[in-house]
Amino acid sequence: MEKEYCNPLDLEYKYQHYAGNAHREAADPTLVLFKGRYYLFASMSAGFFYSDNLTEWKWHENRKLDMYRYAPDVRQIGDWLYFCASTRKKPSAIWRTRDPLSDGFEKVSEPFAFWDPDLFEDDDGRVYFYWGCGNTEPLWGVELNRETMMPVGEKTACIDHKEDEFGWERFNYPGKKAAGGRGLTGLAMRWLNRKGRPYIEGAFMNKWNGRYYLQYAAPGTEFHVYGDGCYVGSSPLGPFQPMANSPFSLKPSGFITGAGHGSTIEDKDGNLFHAATMRISVNANFERRVGLFPCGLDEDGLLYCCQGFGDYPTVLPEGKYSPKDLKQQYFLLSYKKKAEASSSQDGHPAELALNEDIRTWWAAQTSQAWYLLDLGHSCRPHSVQINFADHKVAEMKVSRSERSDIMTNNRYIDSSAALKTRFVLEGSNDRKNWFTVYDASQSNEDRPHPYIVLDEKFEVRYLRLTVLELPYGKVCALSGFRVFGRGQGSLPSETGGVIVQRDPDGMGCVIRFEPAGNAFGYLVRYGVREDKLYSSWMVYEKTEVHLTTLNKGQKYFFTVDSFNENGVCEGTHIYRV
Repeated sequence: MEKEYCNPLDLEYKYQHYAGNAHREAADPTLVLFKGRYYLFASMSAGFFYSDNLTEWKWHENRKLDMYRYAPDVRQIGDWLYFCASTRKKPSAIWRTRDPLSDGFEKVSEPFAFWDPDLFEDDDGRVYFYWGCGNTEPLWGVELNRETMMPVGEKTACIDHKEDEFGWERFNYPGKKAAGGRGLTGLAMRWLNRKGRPYIEGAFMNKWNGRYYLQYAAPGTEFHVYGDGCYVGSSPLGPFQPMANSPFSLKPSGFITGAGHGSTIEDKDGNLFHAATMRISVNANFERRVGLFPCGLDEDGLLYCCQGFGDYPTVLPEGKYSPKDLKQQYFLLSYKKKAEASSSQDGHPAELALNEDIRTWWAAQTSQAWYLLDLGHSCRPHSVQINFADHKVAEMKVSRSERSDIMTNNRYIDSSAALKTRFVLEGSNDRKNWFTVYDASQSNEDRPHPYIVLDEKFEVRYLRLTVLELPYGKVCALSGFRVFGRGQGSLPSETGGVIVQRDPDGMGCVIRFEPAGNAFGYLVRYGVREDKLYSSWMVYEKTEVHLTTLNKGQKYFFTVDSFNENGVCEGTHIYRV
């Protein structure tokens, strides 16, 4: 049976309340397969998610362990699942359990203070530890005694900053503008001016075919170019050399951007997946989500992710498959279609739920509201992703019954049982006769990004979403009302007139091209060889892309695909620069 999901994952992202601010957050995910079950630990969550199939996740709360901290790490060593998280001012603890759902964790050691930790067991049973998060120091590694989990020998510098050589490690805001021309938020601008150099962080180690793949994130979680790079070595503490196609995980464009500070695992069938941080960063710098991407290791040992349509539906075949054979099956039927709403606030009109930007949204004037989408003609949609936005979330009034104190300084997160997302989705062909497509009117779940697979046997032109209740009774707001399917029209024509020009510093490239007939979007695919176009940059309607994420001295190959609601016309010409 096929598996299907759509990024960002629909998880119970927790509301953080501190310093007069509120926002949803889960980030820096560590994904692990332990005793036949998948576990996903994310920053500042006071618990973890678990799943039997990587697509349907359940929440397990644990407020007693160090789980309300940043960058939790979980790795299997022997029969145990080891856990640790970040602390700066005191030695950090390493815990272990044979069953995470039992909450029976025992403390193993407190070796030293660390940030962004990662444990790794080698084939010979020796254990290594990696850590680091900053703009002045490298990422470190050290061997640990397997029994005591205390350091053996001196720490080793494994990866250092190279923002003068690796374009993707820079902050990447030419003219201090974000992707799509949007300026930085005030918080992000102050962060950039204060910090100066980019951060490197989020170490994660894998071993394949006798080679050690040390992954890391840069340049900062609130930037659209936040991604994961990789160094490769022949021993667990190096020396390491940068992988040619680094960053291997990068999603700088589309509905939601960012694919950094992640983890890479093999699933039950031996397929590789990369879980990573995706950014919103509107209500707060650390307003973030989690994305999951199929990935692979090619015949030359290059690690890569499938992220070209990384926030469209991902459909996975049963059993073992080649990531290169995965093709996008469903496309946007809703992009810039007509919409109406029960009410709208100034600056937040109905069309902002259809512009493929999670950082903008429609906001009603009330908590209960309706939103009506006209697809333009009758069709058989495959799925709907509903993305609820947190409009003016900092102004929410939260009672003690809806929250639980977690840390000092008035920092707390919500009590999950008090938060509900209730709505009804209906369909019609004439706006008079409506039928229920999906009923969540009695739901007791908190679902910020519900992804709903529909019965494709029915035809519908209009979809109406009626929102009945959202967490804290906040105003109804949608950053994305996204409908996917297979359009019945023709594919766009191939893009022509492509001009590729490398930036003088060698770390960027401008690609210009002519509009393709019947296209509303373009995907620039690029890589280090003609047959390795693993990276991509997506734009809607625009015919120019400025890649700022290339590595100095590395040759690149490019092609430009055009797409619409009916599918993709792949570029047949390869350009080199």
